[in-house]
Amino acid sequence: MPPQNELLDDTPWQSLREQWLVPEDVTYLNHGSFGPSPRVVRESRQQWCDALEREPMDFFLRQYETELERALEKLGKFVGASARELVFVDNATFGMNVVAAQIELSAGDEVVLTDHEYGAVFRIWRDLCQASGAELKVARLPFPLTDPNEIVEAVQDTLTDRTKILVVSHVTSATATNFPVEDICQLARKRGVPTCVDGPHAIAMVPLNLRELGCDYYVASCHKWLSAPFGTGFLYMAKRHTQKVLPVVRSWGGSLSGQPSRWQDEFQWIGTRDPSNFLAVPTAIEFLEDIGIQKFRDRTHALAEYARSRIEALTGLPTFLPNSSEWYGSMISLPIPPSNDPDVGGVLRDPLQTALWERERIEVPVFHWHERRFIRVSCHLYTSTKDIDRLVDSLQQHLPEFSKSAEE
Repeated sequence: MPPQNELLDDTPWQSLREQWLVPEDVTYLNHGSFGPSPRVVRESRQQWCDALEREPMDFFLRQYETELERALEKLGKFVGASARELVFVDNATFGMNVVAAQIELSAGDEVVLTDHEYGAVFRIWRDLCQASGAELKVARLPFPLTDPNEIVEAVQDTLTDRTKILVVSHVTSATATNFPVEDICQLARKRGVPTCVDGPHAIAMVPLNLRELGCDYYVASCHKWLSAPFGTGFLYMAKRHTQKVLPVVRSWGGSLSGQPSRWQDEFQWIGTRDPSNFLAVPTAIEFLEDIGIQKFRDRTHALAEYARSRIEALTGLPTFLPNSSEWYGSMISLPIPPSNDPDVGGVLRDPLQTALWERERIEVPVFHWHERRFIRVSCHLYTSTKDIDRLVDSLQQHLPEFSKSAEE
């Protein structure tokens, strides 16, 4: 990795900001939730949409399946998987629902998650367990995090002979932490437990080789760090699971062009829809590859580290994980003082988050997780040190208004 001061020089990256439509008066630090696409990706999606609109019959019957296969091949090379093990879905949540449909649960069975798992994923598996009489078990991880082995051990201690599936984040959402998923998957294989990795934040932000990872299922969203169009995710299934797939949306489930049937048909033909977003995914991959994937990772991690140092200095609250790219990448969650609003845990947006947007035009999420309060800063190639400085200056001004004082 180049020296930190070199990585924090905004000058070489300024021209890239023109690829995005983020207004000049907006400081957008929430790519981790909703990552906009650069111009070349938007143009690619529009070209595919135009091809569809010019001659829909020709496109769907004679072009679509071939072009989709090419897009999956490009994605497969990027994530270390065969195109025949992947299928495009709308997002990671859609993929997780497909995985849940594959798991037969009965009374006495168990599903294991960690206490850092995304709320929607909790809900999917909680509801499934309640309907089947199975038990949802949660691996409680140490806090603060200091040793990846402690994460693996906490998961290991939660698995039993009744565990039917282990679901674990590759990169967590609220706490923005890279998990040792390869070690966790290896542990689960030794115990004979299938694994599903929830990976929407990992794609492009951290290296990924699904063949080496060894999970049974992997779900992801490409609209985050890869900056593909919204509505692009993928589902990976190890070949041993593709023989009998239970879709969550049923339609014809076959090939319109007359190709031999395969498991992806259940997802590619779920009714008429515009596939231009999926077909633009290769352009998003090429965009980052042309810049340099490692350059992207180094630059955005340096910005996240800069945010860490500045916000820690402002609040006096240390971050809960080591200062290393092994633990966090392009985004970081930083502790801030608790809210002075006793009901804040029950609202979707923290009043501080609302104030930063309404008063300063800064988009950044404020999370409440396990009775702790965090601000999560996401950095991409349009982000500058000035954006982070602007956030810190605004926090210095507004944080006291929306936080408990040290005496409270």
